[in-house]
Amino acid sequence: MSSTLLKMQGITKSFFENKVLRNVNITLERGEILGLVGENGAGKSTLMNILFGLPIIFETGGFEGKIYLEDQEVRFTSPLQALDAGIGMVHQEFSLIPGFTAAENIVLNRESTMYNFLVEIFGERLATLDYPKIKSRATNAIGRLGLSLDPDMIVSEMPVGHKQFTEIAREIEKENTKLLVLDEPTAVLTESEAKILLDAMRRLASQGIGIIFISHRLQEVLEACDRIVVLRDGEITLEKKANETNLREVASAMVGRRIEGLTERTGEERAFTKPILTIEHLWVDMPGETVRDVNLEVYEGEILGIGGLAGQGKLGIANGIMGLFPAGGKVTFQGDELPLNNPAVPLKKGIGFVSEDRRGVGLILDEGIAFNIVFTAMQIHDAYLKTYLGGLVKWRNDQEIVKAAKQYIEMLAIRCVHENQKVKELSGGNQQKVCLARAFALDPKLLFVSEPTRGIDIGAKKLVLDMIYQRNRQHGTTIVVTSSELEEMRAICDRIAIVHEGKIAGILPASSDSSEFGLLLMGAKASNEEGVISVG
Repeated sequence: MSSTLLKMQGITKSFFENKVLRNVNITLERGEILGLVGENGAGKSTLMNILFGLPIIFETGGFEGKIYLEDQEVRFTSPLQALDAGIGMVHQEFSLIPGFTAAENIVLNRESTMYNFLVEIFGERLATLDYPKIKSRATNAIGRLGLSLDPDMIVSEMPVGHKQFTEIAREIEKENTKLLVLDEPTAVLTESEAKILLDAMRRLASQGIGIIFISHRLQEVLEACDRIVVLRDGEITLEKKANETNLREVASAMVGRRIEGLTERTGEERAFTKPILTIEHLWVDMPGETVRDVNLEVYEGEILGIGGLAGQGKLGIANGIMGLFPAGGKVTFQGDELPLNNPAVPLKKGIGFVSEDRRGVGLILDEGIAFNIVFTAMQIHDAYLKTYLGGLVKWRNDQEIVKAAKQYIEMLAIRCVHENQKVKELSGGNQQKVCLARAFALDPKLLFVSEPTRGIDIGAKKLVLDMIYQRNRQHGTTIVVTSSELEEMRAICDRIAIVHEGKIAGILPASSDSSEFGLLLMGAKASNEEGVISVG
């Protein structure tokens, strides 16, 4: 029998017109630990979903390519088929039953039973659970991981690290498990727990189990894995033995792309000395984007980028300052402390905001383009209104509204039938331009723009980024761009701050080498703004 456990050949996948995997080829040997790394959106999860037969793959047109498991071609159309074939997968989100014990979760749906006379009458459904055997099986599975975990502990009472180990124990307790996919298993673990897990992975590999280890913690990947595969934009950009590469090479392979069509501006170095916004010990309780302790200065007249992987807290900074989620700490704007948790205050002070959720927060979908553009300015600054009786009576100035809307439609090249067309009828790129127009209409001194190019095509991306750049250069507006697209920020920003685990990992000039940003994304720390990086 061949030593090759898994072979994925020519895997190509599109979600409608968006191609997320392009001719990906991966092999995994028995007892090998393969590190699969890449930025969010690189295609890692889609590749594993194809392997595991998740329904979303076939509901969106299936995939191209072939998969071989132990030299036999397979094409799983449900996770149950993958499980039966010996593939176990531990997802980022826990799938445990809170009220059950660790042992009960580990053997769930495969419980040991013992005979009683009711079985003869009513069938196997009334067989009695054999709790001593269930506990014994769970204890053996936990033992294979080499850790101390009480099989009788209720899941709801467990620390998060024990829940992760329970998930893994459940997969390896299955008799036929030969391939294990671990998706970010150390993300919720402490440093000591992560070390135990990495040791457990090596122990399982020595027993012949092949492991695909997906992680953003590059140092762990280099330490634990035999081989590393880097995905970027759906393609493999690096495949090497772990002992033949290093952090910088892997980080560069992850983020070192160029975005076609964008104007190169990173050669322009500008100096700034006067802070316009100072953030001290900011915390924000934004689900999925928690900010824990951010300290940051934004200089008047600059474009500052805020980057980071999904879930690390980068989006929470602007949302917290703008009062959309509970926040604490101290924020000073133009020398005055800015009260938090009141959305009207920052707007009145001269801070604008373009949300990452343009349909849920940024737009009134059933209203026209013109009304969407002027709405916030009308509310906050009484702009585009006629006043009577000393301001006691206010009325919409439709002539000024139409005039302003036409100006922004022309300026931002918003493709529409007319200025009163409902924004829900526009494309994603044109909706984003309306969001920018609304922010520009406030004439803000400082503008937060979150994920400005998410979900729009390359042509619209260039226009949106050009407008952000021109707003800064022509009007002097200080702009903070929060984005998952590092290269887009490098094209327009002066400095870029990287957020990791709710804190600023480091700040670098936008002209810095992409590998330095890659290291920060993975949790390395910059000791100063000149780019000295240490790992830890």
